[in-house]
Amino acid sequence: MDEKILTQHPQGLKGVNISKARYDLVRNAILSIVRDYGEITFTELMMACEHKLSGKLQGGSVSWYTTTVKLDLEARGMIEKIPGSRPQKLRLRRERTTRPIPHLRRRKP
Repeated sequence: MDEKILTQHPQGLKGVNISKARYDLVRNAILSIVRDYGEITFTELMMACEHKLSGKLQGGSVSWYTTTVKLDLEARGMIEKIPGSRPQKLRLRRERTTRPIPHLRRRKP
């Protein structure tokens, strides 16, 4: 039996069970593409995944898997939408420090 994974949704909606092998294939493609581009529109991501995954999902819809796994990666905090971007742009999630970095200032003599 094929191992499954339950995807997550960034708005807390119910996820779907999909093949872990297909999930891993699409996840790795998305992360590789976003890492290479830095910032990418959803349309560009979809086109790049279609190219990269063509013939590898054995009858599965590349666009459906790309959308499903993209939402899961957003929910898990691995990628993020760039706020205010039109059309929607994505990037790897930036690490945020929990405390501000102190400014280095010279003391006046």
